Parts: sequence; C-alpha cells; structure tokens
Amino acid sequence: MKLENINNLTSLWKTVGLSMNSYNSNNKLESVIVEGSEWPNKIWAKGDLTSELITEVKDIALSSIENISFPYWNNFNNEKFLFENNGFKIKSEQVGMSLKLSSKFDFEERISLKEITELNEALIWEDNYPMSFGYRISKEIVLAANNSIKFYLVSYNDEIIGTAIMYFTGKIAGIHGVGVIPSYRRKGFAEEIMKVLLNDALEYGADYSTLQASSMGKGIYKRLGYSEDFLISNYIMAD
Repeated sequence: MKLENINNLTSLWKTVGLSMNSYNSNNKLESVIVEGSEWPNKIWAKGDLTSELITEVKDIALSSIENISFPYWNNFNNEKFLFENNGFKIKSEQVGMSLKLSSKFDFEERISLKEITELNEALIWEDNYPMSFGYRISKEIVLAANNSIKFYLVSYNDEIIGTAIMYFTGKIAGIHGVGVIPSYRRKGFAEEIMKVLLNDALEYGADYSTLQASSMGKGIYKRLGYSEDFLISNYIMAD
C-alpha cells in the first residue's frame, strides 16, 4: 500500500495547492507553497533522488519566504548523506501505515464530528488546530478546499476538543490531522475519532485507509489494526 498511501498524501497537498493557486510542477518535482501559511509548504520528487535534484530543491527552499519541507520516502542508504551534504537536516519522521477496511468499529459515542462548511466553523478550526499540532492550517485553506477535502471539528459535551481530515483517492480513505487538544488527551478520544472516520470511510465504499503516523500516535493505529509500511523522512534546510 505504499504507492496508494503516497498518492493520497501528495494528492491532498496538490488539491490544497490548486485551490490556493499555489501548485507548481516540472518533470522532476512538485510543490505547494502557500504564501502566509504554515501548511502544506512541501516539495516532493516525482522520481529517484539525485544530487542535481537536491540542488534544485535547495534553490527553491532558499528562494522562498516560507519554511518548506522535503518529504522523502524511498530511503536509499545514501539519502541521508546527500541531504546533509547539501545543508538539509531531518525535521521529523513518520511511518506510512495502512488498514484494510472490513467491518465497522464499536465505540462509546461520546463525541461528534462536524464537517466544516461555513466561515465561523473555519475560524474555530484555525484557532484549535495549532493546539494539537503546533502549526496553523488557515481558514482560507479550509474554505477553499472543503469541496474536495473533509475538514472536521470534533466536539465533546458541546465543547471543541479536536480536529480531523479525511481525503479520498479512489477506494483509499486517507486520514490526516487527527488531533486532540492537550487538556482532553489520554481519555481515548483520538481512538474514538479514528473509529468514527473509519466507519464513515467504510460507508463511503473505501477498501483501505492510509495515514502517516508520528511516534506518539503509532500505538493507537496499531491497536486499530494498521500495519507499518514505510518510513517518511521530512527534511528542511539547516539553520
């Protein structure tokens, strides 16, 4: 499921970029750099890694006023040296994971998910998303892309406690941006959010779910049955 996972992820970025007139592509690279935004702001390769390709990425990163990351998922042995020799460092690592959807999950039904359709909801998203992730996805992006991407506010007892994103590519349900604000963590809410999304994906007709997990979230996904498929290394320019 590696290719399906990567396709869902990069298609998500591309969809945002097209909705914000910020997508660029050539025969080697694709990029989405949204001015004044902290996300997606990615450059990714269409093919194998070369010294010339990294030089081109470096030139784009140095010429941009936004902070840009270069996710890489082929993980050849010489990859790290090529990046380090060109002034990059690893910002973070994620694990690409997948789950075959077969039957619905039972859960406590403590929470509700509301898909964002209006400005006031997008404003609430903009305020709450950084509490979980430390960076902002703006209301402008949410409203521009919400015809293709499902952005959710998560509430418990009429109080906003988290966020989620779901994006479909064919029969693949990509789950992104699942976060719970700090004061509501360690209460099982993240797992419940996932179960709601997976049940919705199954109703939609998806065959698989994919995601990219941090070390903090990986345990939840493994309990749900996800398998670890590949590693994503996210590089940025070193200071």
